[in-house]
Amino acid sequence: MARDVVLFDGVCALCDSSVRFLLARDPEGKLAYAQLQGETARAVLARHPGADGTLSTILYVRGMGTESEELYERSDAAFEILRDLGGVWRLVAWLRLVPRPIRNAVYDFIARRRYRWFGKYDACRLPEAGTNERFLP
Repeated sequence: MARDVVLFDGVCALCDSSVRFLLARDPEGKLAYAQLQGETARAVLARHPGADGTLSTILYVRGMGTESEELYERSDAAFEILRDLGGVWRLVAWLRLVPRPIRNAVYDFIARRRYRWFGKYDACRLPEAGTNERFLP
């Protein structure tokens, strides 16, 4: 089955908070999640050798496992996730008018400081009850 999957750093407190934000706003379960440290991310990155597989970026896979699978990175991933979340979150799309190099520079600035500003877990956190089926290995 094709899934739209958010790949995130499983030990990053900011990333974990972002996933919880998305879970709360996606009761229909349109999105699935996998840690960049896991099997799902390794398989996706093997299919997309040019992708940034470092823990400093978020990746979004639309249509995972299909011939039309698409991979988005950094600020593009964030905008695509919000677009697919729908509703009022689509309004953020106007920020795409900002050129990608500028958007990604801001993204990278935050990514480099995220552990210092928001913290880091010693290990990947377990999903909360009722959300297990939305997390891939």
